[in-house]
Amino acid sequence: MTGAGPGGYDVEEAVRNVRRSIAEACERAGREPADVRLVAVSKTVALEQVRRAFAAGVADFGENRALELAAKAPEVPARWHYLGKLQSGTVRHVADHADVVHSAEPGTALESLAGRAGRNGRSIDCLIEVDFTGARQGVSPEDLPRFAEGFSGHPVLRPVGLMTIPPPSEDPEGPRPYFARLRELLDGLRDAAPGLVELSMGMSSDYEVAVEEGATMVRVGTALFGPRPALHGLPGRDEHEHHRHGGGAG
Repeated sequence: MTGAGPGGYDVEEAVRNVRRSIAEACERAGREPADVRLVAVSKTVALEQVRRAFAAGVADFGENRALELAAKAPEVPARWHYLGKLQSGTVRHVADHADVVHSAEPGTALESLAGRAGRNGRSIDCLIEVDFTGARQGVSPEDLPRFAEGFSGHPVLRPVGLMTIPPPSEDPEGPRPYFARLRELLDGLRDAAPGLVELSMGMSSDYEVAVEEGATMVRVGTALFGPRPALHGLPGRDEHEHHRHGGGAG
């Protein structure tokens, strides 16, 4: 299936363009494109468009609303990533449907995730979210080593890497220092938490910079599916960035 989908957006062409940009960024950095996993952020995207992207070769999809994850994951046999804030009221859906969670942080919701996943015989890959701002969810760089070491070897949740969303910037180069810093933090944990190997960083506006700085997962939504509708009266925002404003995803 090719050609424009709903709204006239050509998902297949967008997938080719993003993969080409990833390959070009890898060439600049001396990396292999196969080492970068494209996670298509399908928040608010119609199931038909998700299926088109899957048919075009995208194997990983990300949601930051637990109910949306629960609705879509059974319909598309992909690897499903949860990007939103873990919340005790909806974490059961994440435990049942997510293969990867990008927002691990200390708290009862993470404990609930582990409990339900364990009872269901599931194991889930987790990335520890690192907050460089001091005002968002996640673990501070200072607290990261202690949390990562304690999280390492968890019997149900497999810590596999780090994730961050840098402070907003109009300049695509603005996030580069944060991406470089996340890579340095990962390198510093090699001995204490050797299972941490993944770097989830970069969205539509800056994923090429993230790849140049070592990203192994990029979370791309707008560049694949087009602009999102407005949320709560605000202009449409890129990817899952909105859940860092105003208390988290539902």
